[in-house]
Amino acid sequence: MTENATTELAITGMTCDSCAAHVREALEAVSGVREAQVSYPDATAWVVLEREVSIQQLTEAVGAHGYGAHPRGDDVTSAGDGQGLHIAVIGSGGAAMAGALKAVEKGARVTLIERGTIGGTCVNIGCVPSKIMIRAAHIAHLRRESPFDAGLPPTSPTVLRGPLLAQQQGRVEELRHAKYEGILETTPSIKVLHGRARFLDAQTLSVALNDGGERKVVFDRCLVATGASPAIPPIAGLADTPYWTSTEALTSDTIPGRLAVIGASVVAVELAQAFARLGSQVTLLARHTLLSQDDPAIGEALAAAFREEGIEVLEHTQANRVACAGDEFVLSLPTGELRADRLLVATGRNPNTRELSLEAAGVKIDQHGAIAVDAGLRTSAAHIFAAGDCTDQPQFVYVAAAGGTRAAINMTGGEASLDLSAMPAVVFTDPQVATVGLSEQAARDLGIEIDTRTLSLDNVPRALANFDTRGFIKLVADAETGRLLGVQAVAAEAGELIQSAVLAIRNRMTVQDLADQLFPYLTMVEGLKLAAQTFTKDVKQLSCCAG
Repeated sequence: MTENATTELAITGMTCDSCAAHVREALEAVSGVREAQVSYPDATAWVVLEREVSIQQLTEAVGAHGYGAHPRGDDVTSAGDGQGLHIAVIGSGGAAMAGALKAVEKGARVTLIERGTIGGTCVNIGCVPSKIMIRAAHIAHLRRESPFDAGLPPTSPTVLRGPLLAQQQGRVEELRHAKYEGILETTPSIKVLHGRARFLDAQTLSVALNDGGERKVVFDRCLVATGASPAIPPIAGLADTPYWTSTEALTSDTIPGRLAVIGASVVAVELAQAFARLGSQVTLLARHTLLSQDDPAIGEALAAAFREEGIEVLEHTQANRVACAGDEFVLSLPTGELRADRLLVATGRNPNTRELSLEAAGVKIDQHGAIAVDAGLRTSAAHIFAAGDCTDQPQFVYVAAAGGTRAAINMTGGEASLDLSAMPAVVFTDPQVATVGLSEQAARDLGIEIDTRTLSLDNVPRALANFDTRGFIKLVADAETGRLLGVQAVAAEAGELIQSAVLAIRNRMTVQDLADQLFPYLTMVEGLKLAAQTFTKDVKQLSCCAG
């Protein structure tokens, strides 16, 4: 633009005449701008120049004050009617949907961009289908074997994977429509674009539409919520084989006779047991131990339960090479060869950030591609937020949704933070694994002097009544104050009891506070009370429901 030229800009994010005044001041502060007139009702700025000034200089000046700007006539999607902020959301899973809906509630308009199936990982290929499959496998196991076989003679079930898969996917489609597609269809303030987004700069996205063409999206704020995908280890030969990730495993219409599983974290152990209970002969290869990031007693208890069921657990074992000849996988191990009909690779998940051109927006990522965020879900770039599995936060859908909500509050002028100090985690094996707060080692690493107690489940009346005493409940407390710092549980209903521990830690209760609470008799959660009582009593000497 040259001397005495006038340019017209569309301005987004203004909510009143005062906003227009701020935009005018920002523009007139740019060297080379003689004057600017800004209209809030028209969402437009007219800029008169004394000498050549680039459009980028003008848009950056406006963006630095929290508003969006682009030349009139560009092919863009924006909230140019001045009725509120325009927020771009990349993704449509738990974090994205929570953020989009909260942003709309706060008065913003949203453009939601999804490259694939609406709903993200959890409902489509993660939490929902896996828990359905795990439940079906649990029912199959109970029909084949239970503690009550003497009075209820077992009958080995016939597993019809086709009907089970149809039932599973039917519920997936039902929930996807009810909780994602249907909500988007009936929320006019959210516009959906189907395509791949990448940043052009700190306030502009380019979207390559799935049905052809390209769309620019100019935003006032952006939420990146693109999730994660299975990480594949660099094992020689693996890439040339038809291995499964969890996605293929969950949608397979057959149960393989022999299944090898590489991995030892949540997805690996959950699916290994599910396939074993549905009829596969399963071998699990763990580079270290099962669930090695947790208290060592957890992995030990889970490995013992797996071996008791006939699952082969090879700890401290890695495959050197993988080959596939015909319908058979051959894994080269330090101790020999392992042959299987199918191979499941479940070694973690990597953030979906590589194709976003985040560097163009000034958004920093770590060596794994995870976006660094603070407690308010802010990235290193002003006006750009991130939540869910694409960030450096724990990869749980409830963490993602909470993050999306808080990001939206902060994007629309509020102040919210995500506190993960009492974050529960559940592994849906049998027995289940559930944790919250600090483990013994984590507390020691922080320099905290601690006191711990571990209660075996043969001290819990509900476990005795179930004839299933596998596992334990462990409490970690501050030695000086007695305040509860962490709980780890391996038990048949560990996922149900852990929330009481969450509330106890959140409310800074001591183990004595916990021991003094009323717990219903013959529930697994009563085990928390009994574990707390072990700090001062020998629970073996108490009556069955002593307070």
